Formats: sequence, structure tokens, C-alpha cells
Amino acid sequence: MLKRFVIGLTVIAFAGAGLAFAQQSGIKRTPLQKLDFPAGFNTVTAIAEVSAGGAAGRHTHPGMETGYVLEGELELLIDGKPPVKLKAGDSYQIPEGAVHDAKASGDKPMKVLGVYLVKAGEPLAKPTP
Repeated sequence: MLKRFVIGLTVIAFAGAGLAFAQQSGIKRTPLQKLDFPAGFNTVTAIAEVSAGGAAGRHTHPGMETGYVLEGELELLIDGKPPVKLKAGDSYQIPEGAVHDAKASGDKPMKVLGVYLVKAGEPLAKPTP
């Protein structure tokens, strides 16, 4: 019961904070914390998961992303750059506005801890064609 209450409060806190978590069909983002810092920006920490053989889908962020691969392997595709293979224990950075995708490699899902520094009032991610 307490766990449901805490989860409910967390959902309400994020909804009330004005930060939209646009979910693409291939990725699940679980927000962990949000700071209104620095001025005019939100720093968001979240877990992002993609099922085995799946992809996050091409998208952008209104700010930069840095992250750490917790589980699995993935291929990070950033427009204009060669694909990068990452595995558990690797870290990465994605520049503001860069169109990118993450594809889970192998037969296991991938999970990353992402830190996003995004403009206040903007959705965390926006799908792109």
C-alpha cells in the first residue's frame, strides 16, 4: 500500500512540474528525479529501457543527454556520426537537438541511466521521422 502511495505521489509530482515525458512506442522511461536547475532548465534523471531486438525510435531532446549503460548492449545511432556499440558499464553523450536512436543488440533488453539537461517547459523527448 505504501509503495502505491509513493508511486502515486511521484507521478503527481512529475505531472505537476510541467515536464512532459513523451514516450515513444519502443522505449520505456521511468523518471527518478527532477531538479529545476540551472535557471531555465530541468535536470532529469531517468531509467530508459528497450526490449530485446527493439529500438527507442528516432527522437531528439531539447537539451543534452548523458548516460550509463546498466544492462544489455545497444547500438547508438546519432545522425551524421558512425554507429557506436555500447555495453553494460559504458557511458555516452548526445548533443542537444541531435536526432538519434538506440537499438538493443543481442537477445537481451537494454537499460540505461540517463541524465537529461533540458529547457524548462519542453517535453523530455520529441519523436522525429
